[in-house]
Amino acid sequence: MNDILLVHIFGADRPGIAASVSNLLAQYGVDILDMGQSVIHDDLSLGILMRIPEGAQAAATVKDLLYEAHELGVTCKFSPITPAQYSQWVEAAGKPRWIVSLLGLTVSAAQVAAVTRVITANGLNIQSVNRLTGRPSLDEEAAQRPACIEFSVRGQPGDVKAMRKDFLAIAAEMGVDIALQEDNAFRRNRRLVAFDMDSTLIRVEVIDELARAWGVGEQVAAITESAMRGELDFRQSLKKRLSLLKGMPAETLARVAEHIPLNDGAEKLVRNLKRFGYRTAVISGGFTFFGERLRQRLGIDHVHANVLAMADGALTGEVEGQVVDAQRKAELLRSIADTEGISLMQTIAVGDGANDLPMLNLAGLGIAFRAKPVVKEGAGHAISTLGLDAVLYLLGFRDRDIE
Repeated sequence: MNDILLVHIFGADRPGIAASVSNLLAQYGVDILDMGQSVIHDDLSLGILMRIPEGAQAAATVKDLLYEAHELGVTCKFSPITPAQYSQWVEAAGKPRWIVSLLGLTVSAAQVAAVTRVITANGLNIQSVNRLTGRPSLDEEAAQRPACIEFSVRGQPGDVKAMRKDFLAIAAEMGVDIALQEDNAFRRNRRLVAFDMDSTLIRVEVIDELARAWGVGEQVAAITESAMRGELDFRQSLKKRLSLLKGMPAETLARVAEHIPLNDGAEKLVRNLKRFGYRTAVISGGFTFFGERLRQRLGIDHVHANVLAMADGALTGEVEGQVVDAQRKAELLRSIADTEGISLMQTIAVGDGANDLPMLNLAGLGIAFRAKPVVKEGAGHAISTLGLDAVLYLLGFRDRDIE
């Protein structure tokens, strides 16, 4: 009968350990059933689940491995695995996998403890833990860089929405971001990222900036804030705000556009998405005049927003054509996905307002960016502590991948 052994090798890391061990096992015709390795602070942990074939001498294999480990300056331990234990391990392979991402300016033991308590309480088992961000510096100024730890877990939560709600509460309490994604083929094969524009790709609400330039800033800002909280219908709020801009000269638009700031991490995110072959879109309840300038500045592939109506070189206080409201945003996301020939599960949508929720919920991954609580809860995923480029971590990219 074949012997199955779990070999654990640990000690100071150096090149050639895996090569030496595998070369020795090859001499005995050993089959590798599973293998995993991690190195933390130059300390190695290497696990090998191996099957020693009939006719080979298990005792001799173990003896030679112990001697080889001694020569390499590491420790080697063995655990016999019964056929029943092995069968149980094989059957567990069919359980769903999930990715839990913990993001913040730093990662503390208290944050990890809170996250892992929720994972355990939902019957999930942690399979691996990886740091996606670079090694932190002890210098205080240099240390102010993002930190992201990714937990790969296995199992099926009883209530995914409740689990996300627990993570959202921890995130609010501890000043971090926590995302839960099913680790399926779509998660590893996203192809399109669609952004809201105002307060998402850019730091401001354009209509508020126009209003300030026209001397009606306070009135428009109050309507905007109410709409963002979901207290006003978007179409009604847009109509009320635009009516206050009637008569504004067209040249004011260009003057305001020159001073529109991008949000933190926006340029870095879009630049890297383009490097990795993603398509990008702006789907906004704002205005095409500003969206087209973002297309030129960032290289956005698709721009859909409201068209400001003009007459005699001034705003009429209305929009041309169909209003891009909450429902229209979702329709446009679906349309762009069809044009690109991809599944909606391969899309990501990022927004901050209540009118973004239908689009966020339709996308394969919806992310509320620095959003109000009702939007965070409705979207399921949220980034509040870091910049837009943190989206790259949710896609599984590491710092070393990012330009």
